[in-house]
Amino acid sequence: MSGCFRSNRKLTMAVSACVIIAVMALTVGLCVGLGSSDEVREDQPRFTIDHEANSFMLDGEPFRYVSGSFHYFRAVPEAWRSRLRTMRASGLNALDTYVEWSLHNPHEDEYNWEGIADVVKFLEIAQEEDFYIILRPGPYICAERDNGGLPHWLFKKYPSIKMRTNDPDYIAEVGKWYAQLMPRLQHLLVGNGGKIIMVQVENEYGDYACDHDYLNWLRDETEKYVSGKALLFTVDIPNEKMSCGKIDNVFATTDFGIDRINEIDEIWKMLRVQQPTGPLVNSEFYPGWLTHWQEQNQRRDGQVVADALKTILSYNASVNLYMFFGGTNFGFTAGANYDLDGGIGYAADITSYDYDAVMDEAGGVTSKYDKVKAVIGEFLELPEITLNPAKRIAYGKVEVTPALALLSAEGRAALSKGDPVESVKPKTFEELDQYSGLVLYETELPTMDLDPALLKVDQIHDRAHVFVDQELVGTLSREARIYSLPLSKGWGNTLQLLVENQGRINFYISNDTKGIFGDVSLQLHNGGYLPLENWRSTAFPLDQASVELWRRERSVQKDLDSFLARQRILRNGPLVYTGTFTVGEVGDTYLNMAGWGKGVAYVNGFNLGRYWPVAGPQVTLYVPNELLKVGENSVVILEYQRANKTTNGADLPAVQFDAVAQLDGQCGDVTLK
Repeated sequence: MSGCFRSNRKLTMAVSACVIIAVMALTVGLCVGLGSSDEVREDQPRFTIDHEANSFMLDGEPFRYVSGSFHYFRAVPEAWRSRLRTMRASGLNALDTYVEWSLHNPHEDEYNWEGIADVVKFLEIAQEEDFYIILRPGPYICAERDNGGLPHWLFKKYPSIKMRTNDPDYIAEVGKWYAQLMPRLQHLLVGNGGKIIMVQVENEYGDYACDHDYLNWLRDETEKYVSGKALLFTVDIPNEKMSCGKIDNVFATTDFGIDRINEIDEIWKMLRVQQPTGPLVNSEFYPGWLTHWQEQNQRRDGQVVADALKTILSYNASVNLYMFFGGTNFGFTAGANYDLDGGIGYAADITSYDYDAVMDEAGGVTSKYDKVKAVIGEFLELPEITLNPAKRIAYGKVEVTPALALLSAEGRAALSKGDPVESVKPKTFEELDQYSGLVLYETELPTMDLDPALLKVDQIHDRAHVFVDQELVGTLSREARIYSLPLSKGWGNTLQLLVENQGRINFYISNDTKGIFGDVSLQLHNGGYLPLENWRSTAFPLDQASVELWRRERSVQKDLDSFLARQRILRNGPLVYTGTFTVGEVGDTYLNMAGWGKGVAYVNGFNLGRYWPVAGPQVTLYVPNELLKVGENSVVILEYQRANKTTNGADLPAVQFDAVAQLDGQCGDVTLK
């Protein structure tokens, strides 16, 4: 569960595997593939386990891997090779990656294998860069991704579906998905001449549930395609629940970070209860950690990480560093966490997945990289690779012009999914078949008994700006547990709740659907509440295609009302701002959103992701050099709350492109230079 949250737990990204089967009378009876050795051509490498020597075997020789996690969906495809080459230069001999179901299957019966979703190309490049591959197809991956990588449309098709269980609806859909995915990858399995040596079954399941019927089914469904040509494995958190994640005839591994390195002997003992023989494996060793909005950025000391890595390797263990390169949750792909025991409630993950990893968000080497490389070099031969990192360039301040009011007739026509959907109760995002973005819920207010009267929403996922006749009256928040606010008589007739999906929960998946749930009620004179009905739900997916289409055609739009254009606090709803900047030399850069409120940004039509600098800690959005071109480039900002103002209040609001990331501080009212 790559990088998943626990009350003080590690990101999970498993990296080791083995299909258990009888081999010879002298061994414990476990082997690495379900297929027999004569199924693999003699001239091809084979990956097995020596249970007497407690070692992996590759081509008949003892083998130990030091792997790094890099998820193809967190970097643009043009950057894949450079990121992989930087990883290989550190001495890593294996790559660990998840496969994200929701990316490839965004709507029922719709599949995507192009661009950032071209997982086959990514794995083929990894092979070319001399990596063995640890594949983690899930189908649930966590990874701090929206819904843990499970498609949102499952909730619409099966409102009561029980994810990650033996629910017939769930396993039927997993079966359909694997039938699409697995045949594409079979030629890459080590037994078929490729370099995938291990394939994970589920992900940190023991900490979630204890449904062995489901796990056994998923093992068999995975093995149907792997056919003994690679090792099946599991990863589980080292605790009393490990047995719930253990699957018969599948090799077991564990995960832990620097906070538990002093417990390493006890952890290995817990693993040995589940897996008595074979190599020791830490499938997710955490050199950094995940970060939520409104909390301090997570950092881990590089020397402490290097020392802990050396300790793990001193046991002749194999290890995967999660993350070695973290990258970015572009668009609306960042997830969220919810921890009842820890008391944090709902907390959305930031857009950056820098993770304080061994490489930084732009793929550059760090002091932590140098320390980790030195340790790896004590155990594995370091390749001679020359790196050519991209330049990081500050393009400076860019003024942006307010160009479109989202709640206006023009805004609805340009950016909504279509006409409003009418219903007695508000429609959820999933019922509207909407992955993310915004949904506007509107209804007419009755005559009010009280002045003011309390407006109460039973549950909202996740944040709502509340308007009456398009005048802002307050904000509701799942994070802050604010579900009510007062309305006064005479404010207007139409109640409007603009709801934002801030990311579906990625750990402990619990059907985290989005929108308004239960009743929206208005306080009555007798102390009761009147449920409001007859709603109009308007979807704003905010996909990059529609935003860029509007930008290209905006010459036909009328000028924005001057009053709206001058607003700093956006009291009449979100505004779209546009600007252009000239690039003479292409390089990586960072879009500095200091002084802005909350929203989403696009460069050359590409959705960089959510920003929220007033909450922090992330202030800048990473802009890959591959998105830019020499000459004129575009920037589009959809701001929900407040615009930045430059020193001269008469000037246009502005953003800034910097050469350095800001991930460690709340920015507040910063004035751009």
